[in-house]
Amino acid sequence: MWKQMLGLLLAVVLGVGGAWLFTSSGWLASDANKSGLPLPQGGDFTLQSAKGAVNLADFRGKVVVLYFGYTACPDICPTSMATLKAALALLTSAEVAKVQGLFVSVDPERDTLEHIQRYVGYFHPSLVGVSGTQAELQEITRRYGAFYRKVEVPGSAMAYTIDHSAILYVLDKQGKVQEQVQHAVPPAELAAAIRRWL
Repeated sequence: MWKQMLGLLLAVVLGVGGAWLFTSSGWLASDANKSGLPLPQGGDFTLQSAKGAVNLADFRGKVVVLYFGYTACPDICPTSMATLKAALALLTSAEVAKVQGLFVSVDPERDTLEHIQRYVGYFHPSLVGVSGTQAELQEITRRYGAFYRKVEVPGSAMAYTIDHSAILYVLDKQGKVQEQVQHAVPPAELAAAIRRWL
């Protein structure tokens, strides 16, 4: 009997403690999104494109789909960009006009600005490709909860690859992160996430 009472008391304490932890840390259901992950801080930034400086604030009034990757990525980035392309194809032309896709290369050592823009252009003509210094990229990815790191591959023609997270961030018209969508979701799921903020 006493073991049951002790078990019940322990369950109550853990339950209350868990609830306090989530509320005191600010992690409430309202702060999460469809992925179940807490939303990152995000925020404005300025990076360089083939046509000059691009600030996230330039796209106020549009829903922005933001992605961190690199052009030599063998599978994850092409899958992510193909998902975005297919999602845009599910929107009307009037809706697409209110959406901006933004690809941030985390490989400035290898990705020239012109090459990044050619790469994203293969997927959709409205996409913009940007990059910056390592210091800039590290600061921005930290705020967005993104991850990347260079991995040397001795003996490979590529010399190195980059491990990175694979999230499509959906930002509302004020530039605030509202949803995080995994790169390999059905395109209809990403299209629905975009439509929720148009």
